[in-house]
Amino acid sequence: LFVGTKKQAQEVIAEQATRVGQPYVNQRWLGGLLTNFVTVSKRLQRMKELEELNYDDPAASGFTKKELLIKKRELDKLHKSLGGIRNLQKTPSAIWVVDAKREHLAIDEAKKLGIPVIGILDTNADPDEFQYPIPGNDDAIRSVSLLTRIIADAAADGLIQRHQPAGEAEAAEPLAEWERELLEQGAPVVTDVAEVETIATESEADAAGAAAHEAVAGDAETVAADTDADAVAESK
Repeated sequence: LFVGTKKQAQEVIAEQATRVGQPYVNQRWLGGLLTNFVTVSKRLQRMKELEELNYDDPAASGFTKKELLIKKRELDKLHKSLGGIRNLQKTPSAIWVVDAKREHLAIDEAKKLGIPVIGILDTNADPDEFQYPIPGNDDAIRSVSLLTRIIADAAADGLIQRHQPAGEAEAAEPLAEWERELLEQGAPVVTDVAEVETIATESEADAAGAAAHEAVAGDAETVAADTDADAVAESK
């Protein structure tokens, strides 16, 4: 669960969490979101029911225009507060927090449930608030963006490993982003046998040409040395 309700973090939290398919809270934290998840689940169900109504056709929906307007306002309010966790079916296994002092309610609820907290440890934060503190500036947009993106990448790698067979998951360590970029920018893999043979032939031809060039250069040096020796003998 990605949590960041301060202005600098709202857009980044929503963008990175959505990118890797994880829930997020970037508006006001609702008290009991974790500790009273049963009630929150009912509100999520209510939101999904309201989404199924046809607000453009009162006759088809079975409600008057005024009733639809009231329900639309309720839906907008639920979207704003719960839209980021619409697919959350149980309490999260970990939470990422941008500002420990601002999100103290989320941290307190996570502690009560034994949910590990990963967060940015700024100079005004208490290290004991996090199981996994990451020293950094939680007020700078670039810092928040960088660290949130790294956490999102780690979440994506974890999901990939979870859906891999056990042998494959243990065989290889997940690649860092810079490693993936390096591989993507590398030379294309050759799979055609004829193409491989052509490349091998060209390599051999290049090697033979280089050897011939070196031999000619060596002969030229020898001739030059002999000419110099003859010139010295004649002068004597």
